[in-house]
Amino acid sequence: MYGSVKVKPDVIVIGAGVIGLSVAIVMQVRGSNVVVIDRDGPAAGASAGNAGAFAFTEILPLASPGILKKAPRWLLDPLGPLTIPPAYAFQVTPWIYRFWKACAPSCVARSTAAQAALMDLSRADLEPFLADTGTLAMLRKDGNLQVYESAAEFEASLPGWDARSRHGIEFCHVDAAEMASIQPGIASRFLHGTFTPGWYSIADPKLYTLALADCFRARGGKIETAQAAALRPVSAGVEIMTAGSQCWTAAQVVICAGAFSHHLARTLGERIPLETERGYNTTLPADAFDLRTQVTFGGHGFVVTRLSTG
Repeated sequence: MYGSVKVKPDVIVIGAGVIGLSVAIVMQVRGSNVVVIDRDGPAAGASAGNAGAFAFTEILPLASPGILKKAPRWLLDPLGPLTIPPAYAFQVTPWIYRFWKACAPSCVARSTAAQAALMDLSRADLEPFLADTGTLAMLRKDGNLQVYESAAEFEASLPGWDARSRHGIEFCHVDAAEMASIQPGIASRFLHGTFTPGWYSIADPKLYTLALADCFRARGGKIETAQAAALRPVSAGVEIMTAGSQCWTAAQVVICAGAFSHHLARTLGERIPLETERGYNTTLPADAFDLRTQVTFGGHGFVVTRLSTG
């Protein structure tokens, strides 16, 4: 039996990561009374440990013929970026089938156009949002250097760069000597590279997310610790039932719970084909080497990024 309603704000945002807090601040600006609930608090999940990139040039969908070619090799590589636990393989099969269908050229073209439009919108809104929240000084515009270990790997990337070119994205292909002028210290086995100046980053993703939380609170917003368990429509809007037997209601609810979002959506009867992607990171001391731009090692599935903390 769930308890009585605790609070009735205009909007409840589920999730205190970078997306949830950004949404909450925008809703505040629009005049709404907003509460954010999160099971652990601000920046406790994926928003704390990531590459910190505003990768506006990355308009190509993950579902693509190139990924299908790489996936078997990655699965066989114990150090590769892709793994599927055997016990989970059967459960994930329907999602893999949908992913495979999305790799059709017509689907890839539609997805690319959609992502390009989203990136254009994001880039236009980013700096005004950072200025409004007092975080503009954390923005960096160092670009990104994608490196390739062979001529074949570089040539395989060219159709993707052609697609970016059609959407007006600036880039330049560089040889080993030109790469060294952009980022000294690249190993000699990397023969080719592509530099994209329109790839931005943030000084530190965790500190940025915590700064957004401070901004939200300073404007009267509340962040509550609670684990949303289910949603249901009621006459006044939406009711959130939590694992702690509390009820919250609001006229509107925004689900920004990352990999858990589809579980909450399912309680409303919405089946979203969302799968989890787990990332790993290692932080080195800030003076470990002279990093001047983000460097993406596409063949290995990771990026090296310069943060204020390492």
